[in-house]
Amino acid sequence: MKKIVSILLMLVMVCAVVSCTKETETPIEENITVQEEEDAIQQAVEETDTPDFRIGIVTGSFSQSEDDRRGAEAFQEKYGSDMVTLAIYPDNFTDELDTTVKTIVNLADDPKMKAIIVNQAVDGTTEAFRQIHEKRPDIICIAGEAYEDFSDIGPKADLVVNYDFVSRGYLMIRTAHELGCDTFVHISFPRHLDYESVSRQVAVMKAACEEFGMTFAMEEAPDPTTEVGVPGAQAYILEHTPEWVEKYGQNSAYFCTNDAHTEPLIKKLMECGGYFIEADLPSPLMGYPGALDLDITGATADFDVILKSVEDAVVKNGGAGRFGTWKYSYGYTVSAGLAEHARNVILGESKLNDIGDLAKAYGVFSPGAEWNGSSYIDAESGISSDNIFLIYQDTYIMGDPGRYMGVTKIEVPKEYFTIR
Repeated sequence: MKKIVSILLMLVMVCAVVSCTKETETPIEENITVQEEEDAIQQAVEETDTPDFRIGIVTGSFSQSEDDRRGAEAFQEKYGSDMVTLAIYPDNFTDELDTTVKTIVNLADDPKMKAIIVNQAVDGTTEAFRQIHEKRPDIICIAGEAYEDFSDIGPKADLVVNYDFVSRGYLMIRTAHELGCDTFVHISFPRHLDYESVSRQVAVMKAACEEFGMTFAMEEAPDPTTEVGVPGAQAYILEHTPEWVEKYGQNSAYFCTNDAHTEPLIKKLMECGGYFIEADLPSPLMGYPGALDLDITGATADFDVILKSVEDAVVKNGGAGRFGTWKYSYGYTVSAGLAEHARNVILGESKLNDIGDLAKAYGVFSPGAEWNGSSYIDAESGISSDNIFLIYQDTYIMGDPGRYMGVTKIEVPKEYFTIR
């Protein structure tokens, strides 16, 4: 605004000079002078309207969480690298905790940084947010898919958004039951089972299996962040999935809590039988392209094209009616949607802890999607949080034709929200 005022004063002075010397100056010179000043005013207005802030997005690498990264890149492509800064935490974040924290905190060194989003908010995010708020309380810290307990990260983050592990724990079992499954197999490892979200989801799944007369089973697979790495963990899934299907039968449904396990699990279930309702972080890009040997180059953000390509391949390989997903990638939408929400908040167009405003931002990157969600409720106290939200999208079972299961319209029984 100071720039605009200065230019306006200059224009007044120019006009005064032109008026006093009108008889000696030509009309051409006068028009050029006035036009230059008008152009300068317009440029100053445009510069003033351009937001002078930055948003940082931290994700895992392509090998660990490709969808998260692509969502961050989509947001950067929309608004430009001048506004959006991207960073990647280490693949082996559990052993490189200090590096993870520094990666997040270093974004706060930029004086123009006004919001930092971490998706997935792995171990170390709570400490990073603490350090950021200590030196830059003006920065909005947002956690997407927090790994650490809500009691720890909730007070340090300005906003936390996770998939609705309570509702989905119930709804995945209900969907498996509707598809004719009699057994639900949960695949994980101790580190994940120590997370509140995973342990509560297991408890909900067990209770739902009892309600629907199904068997609940658990299998352990290697943690990809340990010395076996992603290749070793995936090899284990490839080797043992046929054994599990033989053990639990063709009408068994499978769920794994780790992204790296998803592709080999889908691949072997496609060959051996069994059901896969949806991934831990659902997406038609999660596991399916690799398992089905699909080339979707150039369509990584067009989810109409992606879903059709995946569904056609599932049907062709005999998986119709057995494999599901969300239409829009959860990880992709969280990275881009949370950044969009942060931008709206910074511009004064949205309120940070308004779930309606959050849904509006998510909708920019998932047009037409059916979402549902609510505030997080502590299982022990029954108290609802004002800065932690749980969300989910409708489940789509691929087939010929495929069908949405309408889970966003199903009311989850209240008692499930306090099961632990």
